[in-house]
Amino acid sequence: MPSPTTYADAEIPLPRLRTISQLWSCAAVLAALGVAALAVDVPLARWIAAGQCPGMIEKICNLGELFGHGIGIGVIVALITVLDPWHRYAIPRILAASLGSGMLANGFKLILGRTRPLHYDLQGRGLDTFSGWFPLLEGGSWQQSFPSSHAATAAGLAIVLACFYPRGRWLFPLLAGVAGCQRVVEQYHFLSDVFWGAAVGCIFAPLCIYGSRLAQTFDRLEAWLIGRSGRTATTRVPQRWAIHGAPAAQTTDAAAILRRAA
Repeated sequence: MPSPTTYADAEIPLPRLRTISQLWSCAAVLAALGVAALAVDVPLARWIAAGQCPGMIEKICNLGELFGHGIGIGVIVALITVLDPWHRYAIPRILAASLGSGMLANGFKLILGRTRPLHYDLQGRGLDTFSGWFPLLEGGSWQQSFPSSHAATAAGLAIVLACFYPRGRWLFPLLAGVAGCQRVVEQYHFLSDVFWGAAVGCIFAPLCIYGSRLAQTFDRLEAWLIGRSGRTATTRVPQRWAIHGAPAAQTTDAAAILRRAA
């Protein structure tokens, strides 16, 4: 059994999608899928409104909502705090990548209005659901379908968790997908809104993790938190630091990490 200060997953390879450019390419694909989904947005919403969606799928999707919700993020943070003390230093970055993605998506809602499926007559084309530019807060929540902030939050959370827990690099996107499906099944969003929301998460979350000024700020914060925890020369470098060039199996102290992050 590894010692309490050993990062057990140090030898696990990082997820393949580990650079801003690769994740932004995923965002471009998701945005394109959103455009394509406009053709099926209204028919799919009409099919769901008619009660055709199987009950088991609805139950599974409803359980998945927490992965894109602030309460679910709070539960995950609490689990990390209690069960994985080594990764407590990562909590600020996890919160920023997930909640920040959702907040950015909420900003887009103020730029382009779109009627939610629950409040639309489900006739016409997908483009007909858009209500105009810069509605700001005038239209209320029912005019804020574009994009899905839950999907953005879930995508951002999946990306940042896959960074710190690479064994779950396939599980976290799956959970994010279920959270996105819940928004469609419950008629809070059209399918295209979910794709576009996930694209927002794939744009913002990498900025908190890989190479940007924001990521470097979190690098310095994490180095300081690691130093305060008392993990020094006997602590193995966490897998995330290997992104910046430090071998995963190397032993170091927090001061050395801080110098690399500066």
